[in-house]
Formats: sequence, C-alpha cells, structure tokens
Amino acid sequence: MRRLLTAGCVAIACLVIMAPVAAGQDARAAIPDILLTRQLMDARKLRIGDVVKLATTASGKDAREFRIAGTYEPAPDPMRFAQPRYEVRMHLPDLVGMKADPGDPGTLEAVSAINVALKDPTEAEAFAKEVAARVPGAVARPTSAPDSRTSTFVVLERFHLAIAIVTVVGSAVFLLALMMMLVDERRGTVGVLRLIGLTRGRILFQVFAEGALIAVAGALFGVIFALASQGAFNRFFQWRYDTSLIFLRVTPHVVLQSIAMAVPLGILASVAASWTLLRRELLTLIRR
Repeated sequence: MRRLLTAGCVAIACLVIMAPVAAGQDARAAIPDILLTRQLMDARKLRIGDVVKLATTASGKDAREFRIAGTYEPAPDPMRFAQPRYEVRMHLPDLVGMKADPGDPGTLEAVSAINVALKDPTEAEAFAKEVAARVPGAVARPTSAPDSRTSTFVVLERFHLAIAIVTVVGSAVFLLALMMMLVDERRGTVGVLRLIGLTRGRILFQVFAEGALIAVAGALFGVIFALASQGAFNRFFQWRYDTSLIFLRVTPHVVLQSIAMAVPLGILASVAASWTLLRRELLTLIRR
C-alpha cells in the first residue's frame, strides 16, 4: 500500500512512503536506518523496525528502502506549531545519495550550506568576515544571536505591548470609577472621623495603607492564578496542535513587572478617589 505525504527533511521536500516492505534477514541488515517524527509515526501507523521506501518525487520514482530505527520529538518551532511535523532524519551519505543527480556526478560532492559551531559564539561576526575574505562569494552569517529575533516576533511583541497598555489604562480608569463610588458611600464614616479630631493627612494615610493592602492582595492573587493555570493552558494547546511548544510561561520577570504595574495603580486609584472626598467641607460630609 502506498501513502503520499509532504515532509521537510533537510533537502528532501516530498517523500513517498510504502510501508511495511517485506524483506529477508540479510537484506534487512543492509538497509540504512532513519528516524521519523512521532507525528509521522502516528499518522501513518508505523512502528520501529518497519521498512519503508522514500523518494524525492511524488510519483515514487527511484524510491529507496530504509528501516525505521526510532522516533523523535521535533524541536518546537513557533512559526510552524500549527503544521504537522512530518519529518525524517537520515545519515548524510544517504541523503546525498537520494538528492544526487545520476546525470551529474558533481552533485555527489556539492554542498549548498555548512553549519559551523564556534567555541566562542561571540566571535561569529569576526568569523563571518574572515570567511568572506578567504572565500569570495561565500556568505557567512550567525544562525542565532542574543537579540536575533525575526521581524514576525518583533511585530507580535509590539502588538501585545499595545494591547497591554490599552488594557492597563482601561482597567485603571474602571478601577478609579469603582473606587469613587465606594468612597462616596463612606462619606458618613469620613465625616465622623473628622468630627472626632482626625486630620485629613491621618485619614489619607489610612486610605493609603488600605489601598496598598488591597492592591498587593489583588496582585498576588493574579500571580497565583496565572501560575496555577499556565499548566492547563499549555497542556490544552499542546494537545490541540500536537506539539511540545510552551505557549505560556510565567517567569520571575513577568511576575515582578505585573506587581510593579498593579500595586502603584491600585494605590493611586484609592488615594485619588479618597482625596476628592477629603477636600470637601466637614458639614458637607455629615449632611443627611
């Protein structure tokens, strides 16, 4: 039975799998090994030890036999989390043999890209300049750098920042309006406190302490809720997209940033709402 699939395997873009293939014990020993992603194994109902045929064309022409030696979980890729990871890993000589053109013997020795691991990654720029000077026409560039993020993620980060700013500002306005209503209901209590001799500064300090306590409690509740729910959030989307990608991670930096924004805004809303009430005359506060 023949099954067609599209997969990314270094230079192989299209694979044709025919599995399983019957073979003798001696023949199986000479068949090269490959690794398949877990998603591909599950989708095609394959097992370790099965012999499959791979080809670089959809028609299956010049297919070669390989034995499945194992499976692996593909590295999470945020750019491809919604795509099935139907991929194959094989030995370099086997890959070169599949991609080589029989009519051009030079393709067996031709390469289009080479990955080099440097002992000191900080010398990547100097290494690239040296390669360009020694091999004219060659392009050397680092595959990773501390701040090397694709433009897509930069746009997403700015979009999320804009949403966060709008959300925080809107929440602060709503909180201020709510605190104004709550403080107005305590007008009588504030009037009594003023009558027994408490100054505006003393009452404002009490309001400040109360607002700080409520803001800290609210911030801690939000952090605890985020920490408790991130596991369920990740498991749901990992199940939905069949990936090991981490969608949500509450880091200490995120926690500190959230507390630094939530606590001052809560205190400011509480003090601002109370100050409008404390500025009123005493007779206005106790009037029925």
